[in-house]
Amino acid sequence: MDVAPPTESERPIPRRSNDNAPRPPKPVRMADDLIMALRFFSRLPVGDRPHEKPDLNRIARVLPFASLVIGVAPVAVLMLGGWLAMPPLFVAALAVAVAVVATGAMAEDGLADAADGLFGGATKERRLEILKDSRHGTYGVTALGLLLIARVAALGSILAIHPLKAGAIWLATMILARSGALWLTVALPNARADGVSAAAGRVGKTAFGIGAAFALVLGFVFMAPAAGLLAFLTAIVFTIGVALGWTQVCRKLLGGQTGDLIGALQALLEVAVFAAVLIFV
Repeated sequence: MDVAPPTESERPIPRRSNDNAPRPPKPVRMADDLIMALRFFSRLPVGDRPHEKPDLNRIARVLPFASLVIGVAPVAVLMLGGWLAMPPLFVAALAVAVAVVATGAMAEDGLADAADGLFGGATKERRLEILKDSRHGTYGVTALGLLLIARVAALGSILAIHPLKAGAIWLATMILARSGALWLTVALPNARADGVSAAAGRVGKTAFGIGAAFALVLGFVFMAPAAGLLAFLTAIVFTIGVALGWTQVCRKLLGGQTGDLIGALQALLEVAVFAAVLIFV
């Protein structure tokens, strides 16, 4: 039996698309956060992916893995020079130079600015003004010089014992120091409305906890076999002590934190971890 075609009034009316309707947000992938972390904390080439505004809360979760990537080239130089039986202090200086280039001297610049700002100004306003000044004064130059000397001396001393141990310990040190420095954004508000730290946002406790857990696991994997469990535990104690102490200094002198103060804490934590390891190695 033939069926009559539907009339115009019986045909279904097609739905009109609404281009202005909100689209579901693009899922955030760990790879995207890792690229963001590498772009924020290093000068390493990471491809031509679209640039995203830095978000420290996202970066904190994957920062231990980014630190691992950032440390590959400096550690390779350190271990290669050690295996070639070159003078340990000379090799350590070369490796530190590679690390400074890879990171864009972020921690070093932060420590120098923090030393000038916190100890060169008498008021909060004056300290913030000095922190924004790109020029380095006597406090900053002294702090920067001492940091480089301490880093080279520590690496040279460990390298003289065993190149592989030196490389593993340095990797663990960079991972623990860089992730631990973000504690400052958890504990303190931004000291000013502008600046790198304010633009990148603060780190929540959950994100910091996830990143800290990854950092502890990776730190243990690299440091405990090379320096011993007691050295690793001592390094954690020193790290916590320095982080809490620096937080109190920043709270008292500025009432908050800036990107320079976070970078300075990273440098101080690195020295603290080296000090703990050198007690036992």
